[in-house]
Amino acid sequence: MPKTKVSDAKKLEKELMFSFKNIAKEEPLKLKEADKFCEGYKEYLDRGKTERECAKYTEKLLLAAGYRPFEPGMQLTSGDKVYTVNREKAIIAATIGKKPVTEGVRFNIAHIDSPRLDLKPNPMYEKDEIAYLKTHYYGGIRKYQWATIPLSMHGVVFLKNGKKIELDIGEKEGDTRFVITDLLPHLSAKQNERPLKDGIKGEELNIVIGSVPYPDEDVKNAFKLMALKLLNDEYGITEADFLRAEIEMVPSGKATDIGFDRSMIGAYGQDDRVCAYTAVMAEIKTKSPEHTTVTVLTDKEEIGSKGNTGMSSRYLHHFMEDISDIFGVKVRDIYRNSICLSSDVNAAYDPTFPDVYEPANASYINHGPVITKYTGSRGKSGSNDASAETMAKVTGIMDGQKVYWQIGELGKVDEGGGGTIAHFMSDWDVDTVDVGVPVLAMHAPFEITSKLDVLYTYKAFKAFYK
Repeated sequence: MPKTKVSDAKKLEKELMFSFKNIAKEEPLKLKEADKFCEGYKEYLDRGKTERECAKYTEKLLLAAGYRPFEPGMQLTSGDKVYTVNREKAIIAATIGKKPVTEGVRFNIAHIDSPRLDLKPNPMYEKDEIAYLKTHYYGGIRKYQWATIPLSMHGVVFLKNGKKIELDIGEKEGDTRFVITDLLPHLSAKQNERPLKDGIKGEELNIVIGSVPYPDEDVKNAFKLMALKLLNDEYGITEADFLRAEIEMVPSGKATDIGFDRSMIGAYGQDDRVCAYTAVMAEIKTKSPEHTTVTVLTDKEEIGSKGNTGMSSRYLHHFMEDISDIFGVKVRDIYRNSICLSSDVNAAYDPTFPDVYEPANASYINHGPVITKYTGSRGKSGSNDASAETMAKVTGIMDGQKVYWQIGELGKVDEGGGGTIAHFMSDWDVDTVDVGVPVLAMHAPFEITSKLDVLYTYKAFKAFYK
């Protein structure tokens, strides 16, 4: 074949074909920037093991950045920064733009709840001289992953006298921790015959909390009583107080670097606090946007967004009604011209388990944030399917600011699927698309992300707000 034809073919290939770039190959110097940015992200993960803690720490960041508590009817002008907290579990931050709100706002919505183990309303019991807590798992977990790992106790208890007790046991150096036991290999022949999903069953997710009895032979449940006495001595808690409590058991330990090259982060709760942190940082850094920005960290996404702190409620709508009243416009005129990023993670391609992915349409670590046109299950059931116009607008924003991005689906068509909050916003007549960080081992007690992907998701959100 003549050399000129090969050259023509290469030229044509460059003009017509396309592939997403690996940032580590294209921009190796960005690794230092990513490493620096992710120190704040790791701190965010460590300070926010629950949705309440995330909202509380986020409020602290916003106040430090000059945000004011939002009040209906307050005067707002371009550049003003306000926020509001919903029941200590969700938070909205906004920066008023130069353009009228009727020209649309830029919504960015992530969720700050993560899969975990909640305590049952009446959780404490003893069996054969060991004291336990019974749990009810929250969100989509693989139950066997939660056995034999150190667990911490976080939550809120209201005593009978109305006093609020905040629990954080197992995170500080020297704290006691908790654990769910599993069978030793020598005695697990029958257990090994179970399907993987039943390797540990829901009613076997029982947390060991003590093995010493209260020293009185007349006590029937001496091991349970001893555990209760220790709780009461420290916090004033009685067994009846569990009925009013909201207590979550989460993996102990801090976020950490992964790999010899320290290019990744390992931690609990990165779905979806990785998008929450990058969204909040982009919101804070936005000073004089053209369009008003509205950043929302919401709750309950992992269980369908139900409840008055989830996106199926109207708390964000009420905030937007208050905004529309301040500017004397109709809220529907704001929505129809707005665009929303449903900021949620996607499943990164895992070479150890390639069979569930379609490689040409999967997302990869170190390739930047994933734009997910549709989620849902199998035939796009329950999905928001972003329009071509929305895809063009969002990718155009990224390209205009030289942000690396990729497009991916959540595995092969018939393998399963998942949902996000996107359809709630599209129900309000808002153009919406999913954007987020690719994650390895999603929904595990220890998830993995790429620092470069975290950095470029932040850059993507900054570009969206600009």
